[in-house]
Amino acid sequence: MRLTCLPALLPLLLLSCSSAPSTAEETSGFSPTPEFSQYWQQGKAELTSYTLEQARYGEMRPGEAVLVFVTEDLSRTRQVKLDNPSATPKDALPVLKLNLSKKFLTGIYPYSILTSVFTPLNPKLSTVKVSTSVQEWCGNAFTQLNQRGAGYALSQKSYFESEGDVENKLGPAVLEDGLWNQIRLHPEALPQGPQQLIPSTIYCRLQHQPLRPTPATLTLTDAPAGKLGPAPARAYTVRYPAPLDRTLVIYFTQAFPHTILGWEETYPDRAGTAQPVRLTTRATRRKTILLDYWRTHGNADLRWRDSLSLSR
Repeated sequence: MRLTCLPALLPLLLLSCSSAPSTAEETSGFSPTPEFSQYWQQGKAELTSYTLEQARYGEMRPGEAVLVFVTEDLSRTRQVKLDNPSATPKDALPVLKLNLSKKFLTGIYPYSILTSVFTPLNPKLSTVKVSTSVQEWCGNAFTQLNQRGAGYALSQKSYFESEGDVENKLGPAVLEDGLWNQIRLHPEALPQGPQQLIPSTIYCRLQHQPLRPTPATLTLTDAPAGKLGPAPARAYTVRYPAPLDRTLVIYFTQAFPHTILGWEETYPDRAGTAQPVRLTTRATRRKTILLDYWRTHGNADLRWRDSLSLSR
């Protein structure tokens, strides 16, 4: 069963997510294994909480992160979630969606960040869409990348004059944000060696860096034994030379379903006009559950946050 959103039965009701059969696989070029179907297509999402240490303004900030992975059907033509995939099966593209949430404080005011990544289940296809929103007491910022041919269309809105109302086309490159989904889907096919990457939309926003294809080197190795638990793990490393001078390492279990155990991101963190300080953001896994969370919106369902060791 694939997770889909169904139209509301009554005009005044909001859309809610539920599981429903889909014919998208018939035209997707993807045939799931029994193992894949049993885990990813059972009508639930995978929710994982993390203890976050976030670099911001030259200091480390404690916080929380959550990764939400779920399969759904996206419109091939409009790149939006289909309300009723069975009505337009040829337009339905089965994807793995990642919602990456970060929350932390900078002094008196909070940051709330959400990135959504949509990657086709078919290993021959690239990530088709990424959107990132950042909210804090100074204002809002929004970035979206949509696949257009061999490249991506960029739409960017921001309260910063130099970053707001940008419409651009980015040449052929791999999306760094899409690598998280590829780890979960096809880690054996992760790109390695020198690559042209479009860096993380979160990083570019926080560090006021333009989004554009950038040289990087990617490697896949065994993670240090016992670093993030007893299970054999892999380390996927993305290194950008100067001027970014940034390294991202994503740790994940070697065995299916290739759970993300944590990550480390190191770069010169700019704090206003002060000299950048090289800091490392870290996220360490707390707990993982499978849950149809879109049905858990009552006050009594706050208990599920306890099951993820999340603050209320």
